[in-house]
Amino acid sequence: MLATYAPTDGSKTVARLLMPSDDIDTVLKRQRRTTDAKRLCDAKGMPTFGMVKDVSESCERADKGAVLSPGELLSIAGVLRTARMLIDYCHGNHLFDTVLDETFDRLMPNRTLEEKISRSIISEELIADEASDTLANIRRQIRITNNKIKETLQKYVQGGSHSKYLQENIVTTRNGRYVIPVKAECKNEVKGLIHDTSSSGATIFVEPVAVVEANNELRVLEAKEQREIEKILAALSAAVSEISDAIWLNYRNITELAFCFACAQMSIAMNASAPTVTDARSIDLKRARHPLIDKSRVVPINVRIGDGYDTMIITGPNTGGKTVTLKTLGLFTLMAQAGLHIPADEGSVVTACDNILVDIGDEQSIEQSLSTFSSHMVNIVSFMDSVNNRSLVLFDELGVGTDPVEGAALAVSIIDFVRSKGAMCAATTHYAELKAYALDTEGVCNASCEFDVETLKPTYKLIIGTPGKSNAFAISEKLGLPRSIIESAENYISTDNRKFEDIIGQLERTRLEMERNREETEAMRADYERFKIESERQIKKRLEDSERELEKARQKATSMVASAKASSDFILEQMDKVRKAKDSERLGSELDSARRAVREHLRENSSKFDPVEKPKRDENYVLPRKLKKGDEVTIITLGTDATLLEEPDKSGNVRVQAGILQTRVNIKDLRLKENEVTVTSGDKKVKASTYSVSRATSFKGEIDLRGMTGDEAWLAVDKYFDEANLANVRTVRLIHGKGTGALKTALWKFLKGDKRISNFRIGQWGEGDGGVTVVELK
Repeated sequence: MLATYAPTDGSKTVARLLMPSDDIDTVLKRQRRTTDAKRLCDAKGMPTFGMVKDVSESCERADKGAVLSPGELLSIAGVLRTARMLIDYCHGNHLFDTVLDETFDRLMPNRTLEEKISRSIISEELIADEASDTLANIRRQIRITNNKIKETLQKYVQGGSHSKYLQENIVTTRNGRYVIPVKAECKNEVKGLIHDTSSSGATIFVEPVAVVEANNELRVLEAKEQREIEKILAALSAAVSEISDAIWLNYRNITELAFCFACAQMSIAMNASAPTVTDARSIDLKRARHPLIDKSRVVPINVRIGDGYDTMIITGPNTGGKTVTLKTLGLFTLMAQAGLHIPADEGSVVTACDNILVDIGDEQSIEQSLSTFSSHMVNIVSFMDSVNNRSLVLFDELGVGTDPVEGAALAVSIIDFVRSKGAMCAATTHYAELKAYALDTEGVCNASCEFDVETLKPTYKLIIGTPGKSNAFAISEKLGLPRSIIESAENYISTDNRKFEDIIGQLERTRLEMERNREETEAMRADYERFKIESERQIKKRLEDSERELEKARQKATSMVASAKASSDFILEQMDKVRKAKDSERLGSELDSARRAVREHLRENSSKFDPVEKPKRDENYVLPRKLKKGDEVTIITLGTDATLLEEPDKSGNVRVQAGILQTRVNIKDLRLKENEVTVTSGDKKVKASTYSVSRATSFKGEIDLRGMTGDEAWLAVDKYFDEANLANVRTVRLIHGKGTGALKTALWKFLKGDKRISNFRIGQWGEGDGGVTVVELK
C-alpha cells in the first residue's frame, strides 16, 4: 500500500524493503519525518518529483570515463531539475521549520549542467542542432545535399526520358543511399550502381551515376554528424563526472524525501495520526481502524494493555472480531516502529517492542502429520525462548484442538510463563476456565467482542473488563434448532458453568444499560460544556466592553470638569478686569476685548468638554497598496464606508460613492477595508478573503486542459496562475496534448500578452514533450 503512494521508483523500492526498528530514538525520528511531511503537504501540497530514475550506475560509468547515452544524460538532468524544484518548494513561502529541512538543504542543484543537457538532447534518439555550432553546420549541409539529390532524381521520375524504364515513379533508399526502381529488363537503359533487387526479381534498385557523388558526400556528412554527436555526448559525460558524487547524493536525498512524502500521503488517505511511542509497557489504541478493512465497513475499536494489567483474555462468538483485534494490536505496533502513522485517533500510545511473537491461524498439514493442535504448538514452541520483557505476544485460540480441560490448563500455564518473562500478552479463547483465570488473577483483564443475539450479527465492538459469551445456544435457537434439543443441551452443562454463564449474561445486560446511560450523560455534558464556554465568552466580552466604556467616561468626565474649571477661572478673570475699568473711558473696548477672549478660549477648549468625539485621521496609517477603481474603503473623518469610482489624481483626491452620496476626498482620509481587497480572477471580481479560502491547500504544479476549447482553457489557466502566485509557485505545467495543436496555439496567443509570465516554452523530454507547455511566472 505504501509503495502505491511513492512518487519515484527508488522510493517504491524503499517502501517495499521497509522494516520496523526496535530503537526508540530511530522510531521517534521516523515519526517526526512523517509528521512534518504531512504538515508540508497540508500547507503547500505535494511537491513535484518528476520522473526521477536511478542514476547511480550512470555516475559510476561517467567516473570511469565512459560516454553516457542520451537517455542516461536526460535522467541526470531530471535529477538536477527535481533537486532545484524541491529546494524552491522548501524555501519558497517558508512557513515553519521541519526535520526535513536538513535533507532539503543537502540537495545540490546545478542549473548550468541541467540546462546544457536539456538544450543539447531532445530525446533518447535525437540530439538538438543547438548542441554545437559544428553539428548545426553539418546538418545544414546534409539538408542541402539531400535536396540536391532529390532534385536530380526527380528528373528521372517526372516524365523525363527515363521514366518509361521505371517500375514506379518514386525515389526510395537502399543501404542509406537514394535509388530509383527500374524494370529488370531495362537495367541497361539507366546507367548507375545496382543496390538491391525486389523479391520477385522484376525490379532492381539503381543509383544513377548523376547522384553517386552526391550520395558519397551525404555518407561522409552523416559520418561527421555521428562523430560530432559522440564529441557532444563525451563532453556532457565529462561534465557529469566532475560532479558525479553530488548527483548521486541528490538522487539519494530525493529518494529519501519521496519516501517521507509517500508516508505522509498514506497517512492522509487513511486519516491516520502520529502515535505516542514510549518505552513503557503500555499500548492504548483509540478508535483504531484496521487499514485492510473497507473504510465504509470498519468498526473502530479501543484496545488497551497496560495501566494495571499486562495480559488481556478476549472472548466472544466466532466471527465477532477477536482475531482482527489481535492483528490490529500487532500491525499498529509494527507500523509505528516503521515510522508510519496509524489509522487511530490522536493520543494513541504504542510501545517500542524488541519482537512481536504471534500464533494466529491453523497450519495443520497432512504431509507433516500435524493436527490443528500440533500446528499451534509447533509455532508456539518455536518462539518461547525469544520471549522477554520487551515482547508483545499474541495467541489466537490458545489451547484449541485438544481435550478442553487439558487445553485450558495448558493455555493458563503458557500465559503464566509469558507473564513471568515480563512480556505483554493478548489471547483469544472460548474456554470458561480462561475467563475465570482472568477474573481471579491480578494483572490479567477480560475483554469481549460484542454480539447482537437478535440479529445474529457481531457489532465488532471490543468491551474491556467484561468476559464474553459464546452464545452457542441462542444462535442455534435463532437458526431454527428445536427448543427441546437446546434445553437438553443446557442440562448437560455443569451447575457451576451455568451459573458462571448466567452471571456473565447479567453483567452484559447491566453493562449495556450503563453504556446507554453513559452515552446520554456524555452527550448532555458536551452540550453543557459548549453552552458554558459560549456563555463565559459572552459575559467576559461584555464585562471588558463595559470596563472600557466606563474608563473612557471617567476620563471624559475628569477632562470636562477640569476644562470647565479653567474656563470659569478665565471668565471670572476677564469680568474682574471689566469691573475695574467700568469707571474709565476704556470700558467699551475692554468689554469687546473680553468677549473676544472668552469666545476664543471656548473654541480652543471645546474638544475637552464636548462629549461627542469626531473621528481623527491616523497619521501613521499607510495604504497597503495603490488604490484602484472599485476598492472598498472607509472615510475616517465621516466614519462611513464607500466605494472608489475612479483612481486618485496627482493631488491624492478621489471621487467616492457613500450610499447615495458622491463626494471627493483625499486618500489621507481613507482606509482600505481589511480583508476586503478586491482582486481579479478571469472576468470576475472577488474579495481577497474569499479568494484566499478558495485556494487549495494541496496546490498541484500542473493543470490538465485536454478536451477544452481555447477560451475555456484560458479561463481555467487564468485562475490557476492566481492560485500559483498565492502558493508562491514559480514554475507550472499546462497539459494541452499534441493533437492538431489548436489548443496549444490558442493558449500561446494568450500567454504572450500576460504580464504575470516571465517566459514559457514547450516541454522537454521527461516533461511531456510537445503535449506540455512549461510556464515560468514572475
